[in-house]
Amino acid sequence: MTTAELLLHPVRLRIVQAFLGDRALTTLRLRELLPDVATATLYRQVATLAEAGVLEVAEERRVRGAAERTYRLRTGSALIDAAAAAQLTVEQHRAAFAAFAAGLLADYDRYLARGDIDLGRDLVGYRQAALHLTDDELGELITELAGVFARRMALPPEGRTRRLLTTILMPAD
Repeated sequence: MTTAELLLHPVRLRIVQAFLGDRALTTLRLRELLPDVATATLYRQVATLAEAGVLEVAEERRVRGAAERTYRLRTGSALIDAAAAAQLTVEQHRAAFAAFAAGLLADYDRYLARGDIDLGRDLVGYRQAALHLTDDELGELITELAGVFARRMALPPEGRTRRLLTTILMPAD
C-alpha cells in the first residue's frame, strides 16, 4: 500500500488528524474523539497505521490483564510528498480532497455539538481571500508562514487550547 493509499482512507485520515499537535492517545481516547467510527473499524485502522509506522507506541501498560497502548504520530511518516502526489490520478485527488473536506465538516460538527458555542469568544472563523502573487511571491509567503507555524507548533500544550488551523491553497480563475 502506498503512503497516499494509507493516509487518504477517510477513517485513517481522521485518526491521523486526531494526533496532530504532538498528542499521545490511547485507542479508548480515540473512540471518545471519533464516536461515529465503529470500534472494530477504529482498532483495525489504528493497527494498520501502527504496522505502517505512521503511529508508534509511546507507552504500554497493563489494565485488567490487557495491554493498553498509548500511540503517538510519527509526523514524518504521515506525509504525502510531491512525488507521491504527482502519481495520483485526478479521481484519487478528488477522493482525497473529499475525505479531507469530510474531516473538516466532522470537526466543525463536533464543535457545534458542544452546546456552549460562541464563535467570537472561541476565536472560530472561516474565510477565503484572493491573493495576486507570482510564483516567487507565493514561495516566499509559504516560507514565511512555515516559520510562523513552526514556532507556534513547537509550543508545549500545557495551559493552551488545541486549535485546528486548516489551509487550502489553489489557483483560481
